[in-house]
Amino acid sequence: MKILITGATGLAGAEAVREAIKDDKITSIVALVRRPLTLQHPKLQVVLHQDYLDYTGLESLFASCDACLWCLGISQTQVTKAEYEVITYDYTIAAAKAMQAANPTMTFVFLSGAGADSTEQSKTIFARVKGKAENSLIKMNWKKLYIVRPAGIRPINKNPNAAFANKIAAPLLPIIELIAPQHVISSVQLAKAMLRIAVTGNSQQIIENVTLKALGK
Repeated sequence: MKILITGATGLAGAEAVREAIKDDKITSIVALVRRPLTLQHPKLQVVLHQDYLDYTGLESLFASCDACLWCLGISQTQVTKAEYEVITYDYTIAAAKAMQAANPTMTFVFLSGAGADSTEQSKTIFARVKGKAENSLIKMNWKKLYIVRPAGIRPINKNPNAAFANKIAAPLLPIIELIAPQHVISSVQLAKAMLRIAVTGNSQQIIENVTLKALGK
């Protein structure tokens, strides 16, 4: 299987690339990024792309991929509300439309988050915009669309690009996991779960944290 991963410099995307390299079912990995990766591997192809609202010229690349893990994102604490909506919603839908047009059979796995609000009425921008993105993807009638909603992601490997708030919270996650394991998932578990979903599918379209942890074992 050939898989495309966005957000490969972030916590979830970088872990997905590392786990995809180890996975024998994944024969080829395309990392769609704005800047080069330090990681190199024969299975890994890095494609530099700057405009995440325009994918002109990438049609043949999308057509060659069996699945996409859409891990591109940013913490709502790092940008303005307007910027957060562009990155979280506009980038996602623009890419989804381009990928679906080029390859209608592609499996699309969208990294959302626990608490995403399908009513789009939440006062929290994260919940509202993630819910909006989920709804728009569902309305596109993908043949194979999966929405994953991890809770707190406990990093296994250090990520220099992590938001300051996430770096502060990271040391607390192992404690939270002991007390309330349903509210935490490791970055490796999440990566393995997303890859498993991309390869074999899942009976549920929206997959919550507890199920992701089980799939990522």
